[in-house]
Amino acid sequence: MSIQTICRGELEYLRAEGISVPHCFTTRLGGVSSGSQASLNLAVGRGDSLENVERNLRILADALEFDPEKLVMTHQTHSDLVRAVTAADANGLCHRNYPDCDGLVTDTPGVALLVFTADCTPVLLHDPVTGAVGAVHAGWRGTVGEIAGKAVDAMARCYGSRPEDIRAAVGPNIGPCHFETNADVPEALEAALGPWVWQWIDRREGKYFPDLKAINAEILRLRGVRNVEISDACTYCDPRRFWSHRYTRGERGSQGALIVCKEVRR
Repeated sequence: MSIQTICRGELEYLRAEGISVPHCFTTRLGGVSSGSQASLNLAVGRGDSLENVERNLRILADALEFDPEKLVMTHQTHSDLVRAVTAADANGLCHRNYPDCDGLVTDTPGVALLVFTADCTPVLLHDPVTGAVGAVHAGWRGTVGEIAGKAVDAMARCYGSRPEDIRAAVGPNIGPCHFETNADVPEALEAALGPWVWQWIDRREGKYFPDLKAINAEILRLRGVRNVEISDACTYCDPRRFWSHRYTRGERGSQGALIVCKEVRR
């Protein structure tokens, strides 16, 4: 199975073959925003108007056929905090009062979960047995905190999901080709996760280049998730399709990783 690119007119997004509910990793293509936020910007706070962002979210809602009034978003703090949410947590298209967290899980049919990225690693989760879904934003600090694994734990604890039933997809991020760090990042990864992380950390000219997609995928596998699809897209390498915080030096919009909970047919 693989991560596929879907084009609907000007709208372009990625989806995982192994996840059967509506979901996507967005690109920057297919929206109404302009300037450095052109065009499918999904987050406020960098100069775009609320009107533009709401129109972009409705474009996604139409394409994926979900109710935008049942959308739950996040106020991301690069934490390892995962929140279990229901329809009562949905603010729809309102960009205020996000829950403070970097991961969301739910088993409420109709609820859509959205996390934001622009170099960090997005992870989507789906349990076809219980219907539970999850969405995770994993920067390097969230990766150190094993937030993707903690989302799996939350799905097991809250909804009875078995890790071996969960389908996972790891979306576009800044790859090891351009994610340059000092020693503090790999040292924190090793201290939290173990020496196995070094198989996915390159060292060149005194700098370190972690592969956070591979490390997050291994965190999921160590939790018992057997089906993990990984995008090969790098946000830095393809600025036409993706925003990269590093490439643009902060002059950017935000991509999203979105997944919709659907009722399980028994």
